[in-house]
Amino acid sequence: MNPIADLIRGFQELVAQVPEVVQPLIVLLAGMVPFIEGEGGAPIGVIGGIHPIVAGMAAAVGNFLAVLVVVLVTSRTREAVVSRRAVAAGGAAMDDETAPAGAEAQPAKPESKGKQRFKRWLVRFGVPGASLLGPLAIPTHFTAATLVGSGVPRGWVLLWQGIAIVLWTTLTTSILWFAVQAVLS
Repeated sequence: MNPIADLIRGFQELVAQVPEVVQPLIVLLAGMVPFIEGEGGAPIGVIGGIHPIVAGMAAAVGNFLAVLVVVLVTSRTREAVVSRRAVAAGGAAMDDETAPAGAEAQPAKPESKGKQRFKRWLVRFGVPGASLLGPLAIPTHFTAATLVGSGVPRGWVLLWQGIAIVLWTTLTTSILWFAVQAVLS
């Protein structure tokens, strides 16, 4: 017999020992992990013998929940940093008024090369492009945090990250389901 088919059947027997109600929860948790996400969690479920629709939905939900938390935390952090900078800038303006004549103001800190590159990429592809193409390079968690941290509204980020998660999870789930069917038949 085919060693890959034996490996898949062995993994399916292992997954079958877990109660059926818990199996999608495990896939959901796998979908929350960066670098595994929906694109990796759903195939794990499919290879484990879970129905592809259930595996795909569980992995996508897990991935989206993790991205939601990242977006909310990043958004709050950005708001705190921006408001702190505004307060600090207000204090600096008062100091400039009371500074002796001829004293020069501090120049703004220049942007890093990486930040400049990201801004060019964002202008070129926009949030939809960054969300849809981002999983080819980095996890959706990182893409979402970067987008929100750069000032993109969190609703817009969540919308496009959700679309990207559904598309990529559906694609990988379908491919793996067909592959497993071909190996086991």
